[in-house]
Amino acid sequence: MTPAQHESQSYPQNAATGVPSGVRIAGAWAWRVAIILVVSAMLIWLLSKITILLIPIMLAAIIASLLRPLVRWMKKVGVPQGLSVAIAEGGLVLAVIGALFLVGRQLIVGFSDLSQQAITGLIQIQDWLTSGPIGLSNDEISKFLDEALVSLQNNTNAILSSALGVGTSVSHFAVGLLLTLFILLFFLLEGQDIWAFLVKFFPRQARPAVDGAGRRGWTSLGNYARVQVLVAAVDAVGIGAGAAIIQVPLALPLSVLVFVGSFIPVVGALVTGAVAVLLALVANGWVNALIMLGIVLLVQQLESHLLQPFIMGRAVSLHPVAVILAVAAGSGVAGILGALFAVPLLAVANSFIRYIASRGWEHDPDLPDIYGLPQVIPDGAPVTDPGAAEASAAEAAGSGVVLEKPTHS
Repeated sequence: MTPAQHESQSYPQNAATGVPSGVRIAGAWAWRVAIILVVSAMLIWLLSKITILLIPIMLAAIIASLLRPLVRWMKKVGVPQGLSVAIAEGGLVLAVIGALFLVGRQLIVGFSDLSQQAITGLIQIQDWLTSGPIGLSNDEISKFLDEALVSLQNNTNAILSSALGVGTSVSHFAVGLLLTLFILLFFLLEGQDIWAFLVKFFPRQARPAVDGAGRRGWTSLGNYARVQVLVAAVDAVGIGAGAAIIQVPLALPLSVLVFVGSFIPVVGALVTGAVAVLLALVANGWVNALIMLGIVLLVQQLESHLLQPFIMGRAVSLHPVAVILAVAAGSGVAGILGALFAVPLLAVANSFIRYIASRGWEHDPDLPDIYGLPQVIPDGAPVTDPGAAEASAAEAAGSGVVLEKPTHS
C-alpha cells in the first residue's frame, strides 16, 4: 500500500478523532439551541398574527384567576353557579364603569383649571425667551410659530393617517373587550370542562403530569394577580394621597393612572411617577414638583424593598433580576402588552417547569382519585390499591381531568 493510499484511508478516522471533545459538545449544543431559537421565533411570529384573539384570552385568564375565589365562595354559601358568575363579572364591569365615570368628571373639572395655569406658564416662557439669556425678539418667536404652523399643514396627510390608525385601534380595542368579557364568562362558568378537554390532547401517560403542572401554573397566576392588585393599590393610594395633600390638581385621575401603570413592573412605576412630577411642575412650580418627586420615590422604595421581595417574591418565586429581564424582553417583542404579560407568563412557566422537573404528580394529593396514582397517607408512606388504580386510570382515560379539585356538596 502506497503512502498516499494509507493517508486516504486513515484521513476520515483522523478527522473524526482529531476534533476536540469540547468542540464536539459545543457543536451538539449549537444545532439544538439553533433549532429551539428558530422554532421559538416562528411561534412568536405566528402568535403575533392572532393577537386580537390571544390578548383577550390572556386577559380573561388573569381576571378569572382573581374572580374565581369569589365565585367559589358564593357557591359555597348556596348561590347557584350561573348567578355567582353573573354577579362576579357584572360587579367587575360596574366597578370599572363607575371608576371611569368618576375619573372623567374629575378630568373635566381639573382640566379647566389646569388650562389657565398652562396658559400662564406659556406666557412666562415667552417672557423668559424675550428677556432672558436667549434674548429672542417677538418677530423671531412669531417666525418660529409660523414655521411650525406651515410644517403642520404640510403633514396633514400623515396626521390623518395617524388618526385613522387610532380609530382602527379603538375598534380593535372594542372587539377585544367584548371577546374578553365573553371568554371570561365561560372561564368562570365552564373552566374545569375546558381544561379537561385540553388535557385530552396529551398522551394518556402524560396527563397526570400536565394536569398537575397546569394546576400549579393556575395557582401561580392567581397569586401573581392578587399580589399585583395589592401592590398597585398601595402605589395608587400613596402617590394619590401625597398629590392631594400638596394640592396637585387631578389627584384622583393620577392615582388611577398609577394603579393601571403599576401592572407593568418597573417600567409602569417610572412612567407614572414622571407624569405625577410633571403635573406638579406645570400646576404648582419647581418646589411642589420636588416634593412630589420625593413622595413618588418614597412610595416606590416601599414597593421595591418591602412589597416586591416579601410578598411578590413569595407568591410567584421569581428573582427581581428575572422580573426585569422578562419585562425588557416582553416590551422588546410586543411593546406595552409584552411588558404587561411577561411576568405572569414567566410565573406560570416557572411553576410548570418546577412541577415537571420534581415529578410532582407522583405525590400530588389532587391527582390519585383521578389517575389511580399511589395514595399518600399522613406519614408519607405510599399505599396503592391495584384494583382501584386500574379503575381510576380507565375512568381518567375516558373522561379527562379538571383544573380544580371538585367540591362535593
